[in-house]
Amino acid sequence: MKNKTAFICQNCGFHSPKWLGRCPSCGEWSTLIEEIEEEIIAEYSFAPSKPILYEEIKEAKKKRVKTGIEELNRVLGGGIVPGSLVLIGGEPGIGKSTLLLQVSRDFASRAEKVLYVSGEESLEQIKLRGERLGLKGEKLYLLAETNLERIISQAEKLNPQIFVLDSVQSVYSSKLSSTPGTISQVREVTNQVFRFAKKNGVCSFLIGHITKEGSLAGPKSLEHIVDVVLYFEGERDHSYRVLRALKNRFGPISELAIFEMGSRGLQAISNPSAFFLKERPTDETGSVVVCTFRGSRPLLAEIQALVSSTLFTGNPRRMTVGLDHFRAAMLLAIIEKKLGFSFAGEDIYLNVAGGLAIDEPATDLGVVMAVVSCLKNKAIPPDVSVFGEVGLSGEIRSVGQPLARLKEASSLGFKTVILPKGNLSHLERENIPGINLMGVKNVKEALTIIF
Repeated sequence: MKNKTAFICQNCGFHSPKWLGRCPSCGEWSTLIEEIEEEIIAEYSFAPSKPILYEEIKEAKKKRVKTGIEELNRVLGGGIVPGSLVLIGGEPGIGKSTLLLQVSRDFASRAEKVLYVSGEESLEQIKLRGERLGLKGEKLYLLAETNLERIISQAEKLNPQIFVLDSVQSVYSSKLSSTPGTISQVREVTNQVFRFAKKNGVCSFLIGHITKEGSLAGPKSLEHIVDVVLYFEGERDHSYRVLRALKNRFGPISELAIFEMGSRGLQAISNPSAFFLKERPTDETGSVVVCTFRGSRPLLAEIQALVSSTLFTGNPRRMTVGLDHFRAAMLLAIIEKKLGFSFAGEDIYLNVAGGLAIDEPATDLGVVMAVVSCLKNKAIPPDVSVFGEVGLSGEIRSVGQPLARLKEASSLGFKTVILPKGNLSHLERENIPGINLMGVKNVKEALTIIF
């Protein structure tokens, strides 16, 4: 009997009976690979179940398991839920394996059994990194293996509390004839690890590579299988790394944790606002501090603007780093229309200092203030911070969580905060000592206060 084959897109999972140069689903080129379609009988299955009334369901007694890294606990929603499967993605060399080795070290130091499986490195290589990280754990077991069935068999025998697989693209199932890393193998590996975690109540971690576009390698269905998706990112020229949640069945998403990579591994940064503002120059034009939010955490960031005469007549440049390009273009149009400035012969560059990426509308007022500051060649006082969303008519709209933003600004010594007047009316009863609140209705009022 001839095996049935299909061409499967390695980016989105689209099936086609014939080869296509471009995937009709995601639009990527040269991503369809021929694979044998095989029916897989699950080795791990749950006991037969029947419908239960909602009132009869008992609340789970198992609590979250805390890691030794408080910032990681924040992103996970307070800790790891027993039996959950966490997928961590990121570029090669960003620190995924280092982070999970540190997590394994912390669990092993509490006499909890940990199984760390590596399909990419030898045990000697892991040992070398472990010595640098100060790895000392009597309950930490290492396994260098790429066959999924042998890995699950050893995990069943060991029965660990924590299971780590590095990485999901390097492991293969002998039930499939396709090569490791293909969409069929990635799905099967993830499914079997998911069943193992749920059946035994093991906190499990998977490491996944990302594509050149920055998305997790393999189909999006991989993200639907797991319980939590964490994305590890950072600039190669910066020492810091950002860990954020893209999906979390047990907590909020868009949470943010910042780490600094050093010789002893990753060090959590408990005060990211101070970290990103520590090198901010004073009395420089085109610089302003905005109060933004990442997940449930307030964050102060510096927005920089540079306006210079263009060398390309009729086609000036508009460059943004860390800000949404289309929103920045809209704000520049508002400045021209409502404030009377002209950018016809000017190149404009906008940047979030430190390599951060911000997409919150509350930074709109900061972008406007930074651009006008550079145009007027007048510096914004260093103890002034701003936040507010700018509408198309130039009005300043209210934003969420104003009190938390103000407390963050006050903790770092800012004396004046310019904010939407709508937010100011709700803060009249709040007592924030040592800070001057100035509510504004539109961008003209804000510029009049500063300049």
